[in-house]
Amino acid sequence: MKTKQYIAEAIGTFALVFCGTGAIVINEFTGGTVTHVGIAITFGLIVMGMIYAFGEISGAHINPAVTIAFAYAKKFPWKEVPAYCIAQIVGAFAASGLLLFLFPENELLGSTLPQIDVLRVFVFEIVLTFFLMLVIINVSTGSKEIGVMAGIAIGGVVLLEALFAGPITGASMNPARSLAPAVVSGHLQHLWIYLLAPIIGAILAVISCKLVKDDHCCDDNC
Repeated sequence: MKTKQYIAEAIGTFALVFCGTGAIVINEFTGGTVTHVGIAITFGLIVMGMIYAFGEISGAHINPAVTIAFAYAKKFPWKEVPAYCIAQIVGAFAASGLLLFLFPENELLGSTLPQIDVLRVFVFEIVLTFFLMLVIINVSTGSKEIGVMAGIAIGGVVLLEALFAGPITGASMNPARSLAPAVVSGHLQHLWIYLLAPIIGAILAVISCKLVKDDHCCDDNC
């Protein structure tokens, strides 16, 4: 059973990175045919699709920051966090590797890079992930993002944040999504922002949940 969950997380993250960063790569390859709006829609729709596909199997976290935040909220066992994160990272690297094979001339492979100074991007990514995790933890059942509204709400937030913040920060909100393209393309200079900020933002969202909801908001049955 656990193996199926890990495979689901790997496939889900593969789909997210392949389609999302693939949209960026193809947009560059075709001279802007996909457009920024199209890229944001791609990210939102693939997240929505993966939640519907794998929500009942693994929870469709497809994001190490989400997995860590669920564990911090006591909705997910800490002992499972490393395996989930590894599965997500493996899926992300498989996607970036395939994109490199398909578009070897592309320099960045959809890497997230700051367009303003590093501190402001760091804060921006914290806030973006805070909003994302805030929605996730309030529409999920335990550590599982399931139900009709969960997919629409979470995918919608990803789309929204990619739409307005993508040109400034890349709107990563996901360490695996940023790690794989950065390593495969060799652009590691600002990677720490996109590894650390989403985790901080997601944990802050859990803390805010505890502040505004009843004590059982961090119980598996909430």
